[in-house]
Amino acid sequence: MTRTLLASALATALCVVAAPAAIAADGHVHTDIAATDLEGVVVLGVAPVAAATFTTDPKLPRQPVPASDGADYLKTIPGFSTLRSGGTNGDPVLRGMFGSRIALLVNDGALSGACPSRMDNAMSYIAPETYDRLTVVKGPQTVLWGGGASAGTVRFEREIPYFDRPGLRAQGSVLAGGNGRNDQVLDVSAGTPRGYLRAAGNRSEADDYRGGDGRRVPSAWDRWNTDAAIGWTPDADTVLELSAGAGDAQARYAGRGMDGSQFRRDSLGLRFEKKHMGGVLDAVVANLYRNEVDHVMDNYSLRDPDPGSAMPMPMASNVGDTSEGGRVALTFQHDRWELTAGVDGRQGEHRRRSAMGRGAWQQAPWSHDARTRSLGVFAESHWHIDEVHHLMSGLRVDHARVADRRAQVGSGMSAMPNPTAGHRREETLAGGFLRYEHDMAGRFGWYAGLGHAERMPDYWELFSPTMGPQGAANAFAGVQPERTTQLDAGLQYRAGAFEAWASVYAGRIDDYIVFDYLSGGMTGSATRARNLDADIAGGELGMDWKPRAGLKLGGALAYAWGRTGEGALPQMPPLEARLSASVEQGDWSWGALLRVAAHQHRGNTGQGNVVGRDLGPSPGFAVFSLNGGYRLDEHLQLAAGIDNLFDRHYREHLNAAGNSGFGYPAEPERIAEPGRTAWIKLNFRY
Repeated sequence: MTRTLLASALATALCVVAAPAAIAADGHVHTDIAATDLEGVVVLGVAPVAAATFTTDPKLPRQPVPASDGADYLKTIPGFSTLRSGGTNGDPVLRGMFGSRIALLVNDGALSGACPSRMDNAMSYIAPETYDRLTVVKGPQTVLWGGGASAGTVRFEREIPYFDRPGLRAQGSVLAGGNGRNDQVLDVSAGTPRGYLRAAGNRSEADDYRGGDGRRVPSAWDRWNTDAAIGWTPDADTVLELSAGAGDAQARYAGRGMDGSQFRRDSLGLRFEKKHMGGVLDAVVANLYRNEVDHVMDNYSLRDPDPGSAMPMPMASNVGDTSEGGRVALTFQHDRWELTAGVDGRQGEHRRRSAMGRGAWQQAPWSHDARTRSLGVFAESHWHIDEVHHLMSGLRVDHARVADRRAQVGSGMSAMPNPTAGHRREETLAGGFLRYEHDMAGRFGWYAGLGHAERMPDYWELFSPTMGPQGAANAFAGVQPERTTQLDAGLQYRAGAFEAWASVYAGRIDDYIVFDYLSGGMTGSATRARNLDADIAGGELGMDWKPRAGLKLGGALAYAWGRTGEGALPQMPPLEARLSASVEQGDWSWGALLRVAAHQHRGNTGQGNVVGRDLGPSPGFAVFSLNGGYRLDEHLQLAAGIDNLFDRHYREHLNAAGNSGFGYPAEPERIAEPGRTAWIKLNFRY
């Protein structure tokens, strides 16, 4: 049945709503994120605004129910999926690629989770609606935002709220929904032409949800974030801003032996921008940041310890990470050339402690187990050959260093001296791309680019596995950097009421890092990290058709494929289609969304990544949802929806659960997705 539905997806128009965007002369994407009509009141998908580039406004309501974390919102963009452990804090996957293959930036600063099993990946600390813009560049098609981003780059950004006269601006939302969902967001700015103050905050909570079969899934959360900034703006093109933020949360997990009882974040930032300088040197942009996370996992705060599990007694683990860094970039313009060049750097310190007994972790001493450093130089250019022909290119070189500070590995009876204690690894890594674009702003445009990225193994690949490659003392000693070479190409077509776009890719990954699960289920199993060569390919396409005024049909299709010499590349999402339709009449709008995923038989049982492993084939599914919107006035918009209208019981291919003490079996099982869920949201702007 799902194959038939997917065939229909290719023949049926789909709605892909994108924020209005334009590509400025400097080659950067600028968006007008303020909705002025009903189009975009409920986001059902996102279309590209430039070659391999997608951008959207995270403040807009979307379907399914508006996201609680960064990974959930990314699923709106074709090609993204999520490894989920419950209702929140999922791990984003782009085109089947995971972890540090995706560069994740928050206000152009790096933010890293601390859990060795990624219970608190970086997107766990992101409240999407407190940001003004989400920008995604797929593939190794930019060098501006760090090295190793072979899958793509994700940036959550806040705009500078410049005031041309004294004033006050405010926007926010309130949301209520099924399963106890209850959100509030407020973003307020006040200023004059000389400066501004801005404060943004949110609170979000939900209870456990039930799958389509009526069974409760451990998934409750309660989280808050607040950020503030003060800026000096001597003119409209200059800003010096100091910012600070904090947040915390707790989350119950279906797929883990522990829950997250603390997700503390503390952030500091300083940025300077001087643009439109008028000479050959056109812009200077610089920033410094410090992001610290303090994460607690335990098996007693949000559940009772399971006597039949591998952790029958109360216990907790406290991990932390401090990321500090900065970036300076200069933009030069001359005739038909633009060049952005600069330097960026980052350092990280990871620490951990654990103890048996309720609250005992607070008296345990910290153990610092890893230190990372990286320094990179980059240059990216745009040659406007003429109005139709454009050539983009980029090059960067990074020097990465990692120090192993663990005195021992393992725990309890299995603890042993660390054979690489005090050792240090250093790598010099190169990356770059060359892309040709033909009339991307015209009726028919296309692009093709060849990119290369070299990636240092990250903390989770070097320190989390039980073992390294055969013959190596451990993963730190034996796992080698990944090297990805990839061709990205795409096209777009516009003709009256019809628009279509497509993007494809094919690549070779030398020394792809894979995890082998060597025994039993997720809890207590041994893992080995090693390198394999892999081939990858896939793509996304979408279309948007307005057969008459007020009616829009369209959608998107995404496919990812990968293979090694041992078979299919693990943890690859299935073929997926999103079909939608929307109707606008006066101040009202109505919409429908059909999401269809095919049966996934491509996998490699026992292989995966640090979060999960392939569990074998998974069935396809189709989920239908409805939404509506009403514009009360220019300041107020009301949106509502029912997700999974027919209460289908289904599971995503990538999601896996182990014995969590909530009735899930000891052997891993995919987590059921939410059943029928209704929600209503009020957005306001002043």
